[in-house]
Amino acid sequence: GTIHLFRKSQRSFVGKLTHEFRLVAADRRSWKILLFGAINLICIGFLLMWCSSTNSIALTAYTYLTIFDLFSLVTCLISYWVMMKKPSPVYSFGFERFEVLAVFASTVLAQLGALFILKESAERFLEQPEIHTGRLLVGTFVALFFNLFTMLSIRNKPFAYVSEAASTSWLQEHVADLSRSICGIIPGLSSIFLPRMNPFVLIDIAGALALCITYMLIEINNYFAVDTASAIAIALMTFGTMYPMSVYSGKVLLQTTPPHVIGQLDKLLREVSTLDGVLEVRNEHFWTLGFGTLAGSVHVRIRRDANEQMVLAHVTNRLYTLVSTLTVQIFKDDWIRPTLSAVPIANNILNLSDHHIIPMPSLKAADNLNPVTSTPAKPSSPPPEFSFNTPGKNMSPVVLLNTQTRPYGLGFNHGSVPYSSVLNQGLGIPGMGATQGFRTGFTNVPSRYGTNTWGQPRP
Repeated sequence: GTIHLFRKSQRSFVGKLTHEFRLVAADRRSWKILLFGAINLICIGFLLMWCSSTNSIALTAYTYLTIFDLFSLVTCLISYWVMMKKPSPVYSFGFERFEVLAVFASTVLAQLGALFILKESAERFLEQPEIHTGRLLVGTFVALFFNLFTMLSIRNKPFAYVSEAASTSWLQEHVADLSRSICGIIPGLSSIFLPRMNPFVLIDIAGALALCITYMLIEINNYFAVDTASAIAIALMTFGTMYPMSVYSGKVLLQTTPPHVIGQLDKLLREVSTLDGVLEVRNEHFWTLGFGTLAGSVHVRIRRDANEQMVLAHVTNRLYTLVSTLTVQIFKDDWIRPTLSAVPIANNILNLSDHHIIPMPSLKAADNLNPVTSTPAKPSSPPPEFSFNTPGKNMSPVVLLNTQTRPYGLGFNHGSVPYSSVLNQGLGIPGMGATQGFRTGFTNVPSRYGTNTWGQPRP
């Protein structure tokens, strides 16, 4: 076969993924995350076996939080990978949106798991199975210990930013109201409970508390329906906690402007519009590129005598305090306006005594013309286009000669008439004479003011 000396070998998707994983694993900071990920897989395996042996759907709902911890560890690895990668021609803004996509996918999957729990719980209300409490409490404390240890030991930058920037969940609001009452009695706890608790730590503690209540009620009264009720409560808490984070990360993916920076951006744009040489600031667009990174583009129109580099430096200096990735396009004001005529005019056409140049739209059919005005008779016909930047600006001028025939039968003279003879001839209207005065073309018009009929005084 043909030997291609300089042809690069194409890697498969698995090969590319393995190469990127080796790049991340070469960093020692990722070793801790990989270790926690391995322990998480082992913990998930034991919890799923205990869920099957106890037949508890509440423990299954709590196990899904451990699976979410595995997604958060993967997101942390992606965050390390993003810091190692540099912008490329394909991804000119970098790879920061990958961690936004990872957060969005993790929270959406957690909500799908909560919906699955709600569906299974609705089926269990019809036929409630028996719950075995042998390993229910053990599985609860194992999951709680591992979840808290993972959340507090590893600094997950993407989820830490989203948990602070997103709106509070209903669980956080209720706990905040309770925390204010407790901190009013014990002020030392304000640093822990206020202003708002970590949503992941809060849902782990609330889920473990629900499982403990389930264990006690089943052991005391054999009330198996409380397991289904606890599963619904854990699913609702999971959905309510993850939903604000999904909304926030989804808005970042949709390239929307963050609400908390709109006022600052308006202030900076007003300052830019007052710079020396700047005439107009338009087509501005700012969006969140990644967590904590704002990108934007703006067009600046300047005077013709202004220094482009100087204006560009001032505009960039003003906006760079808030927008880290900025694109500014400078263009000077253009005073040249387009002409109406799109074709060169001949020399003989410039003689206005022989021709009249009238720019007018083309007539579609002769039957649509008014015989008096020679214009379209339909009231809905568009007016002639004489303005700039309109579809009729490139229309060629229509040359009409003075000898052009006009409609007969209305008493008008035809042909070319010298201007000097206009004052001495009438309009040729029947019954009004052949001569006219200087100011009017009618000979029988009375010259006396205040007459009612033709030459008769007013009574």
